[in-house]
Amino acid sequence: MSIVKRLLLVLFVLLSCVACDQSTKMYAEANLPKAQALSLLSDTVRLQVAHNEGAFLSLGASAPQPWRVAIFRAGVAAMLLALLAYTLLAKSSQGLFVFALALILSGGSSNLIDRFVNEGYVVDFINLGAGSLRTGIFNVADIAIVVGAFLLSVQSWRGRHSKA
Repeated sequence: MSIVKRLLLVLFVLLSCVACDQSTKMYAEANLPKAQALSLLSDTVRLQVAHNEGAFLSLGASAPQPWRVAIFRAGVAAMLLALLAYTLLAKSSQGLFVFALALILSGGSSNLIDRFVNEGYVVDFINLGAGSLRTGIFNVADIAIVVGAFLLSVQSWRGRHSKA
């Protein structure tokens, strides 16, 4: 895949994911409860706004403010720029590989936007589960990151098994 096609795919995924994530976060902030979760589908889905100052499952949320700013703004921005460069310049030119990296880049970028716009926190609002077995609270950007990582894993697994 040429660098122009890679760039177009990355831009399409980036604009689509960021627009979807940011619009759902704005809707959630304006319309969902912050104290009591809105329960749907026999409590399989819970919607409730949460402000996450940390990373995955609030990891690092208790760190001092200067550390959180350095890690979750500057550090993440540097990692996303490196991922963008790798996505555009990597040897592997398979469309699925580029798509997967673009999803991870898009989710990370949208959460980074939150960090700059929302005083350092990310808006989360989705929780899934059954009974006491539940996920953490997450957002659409997190879904993009997980799907991208899953696609990379599948591609890696397929690559190893096709060579055997």
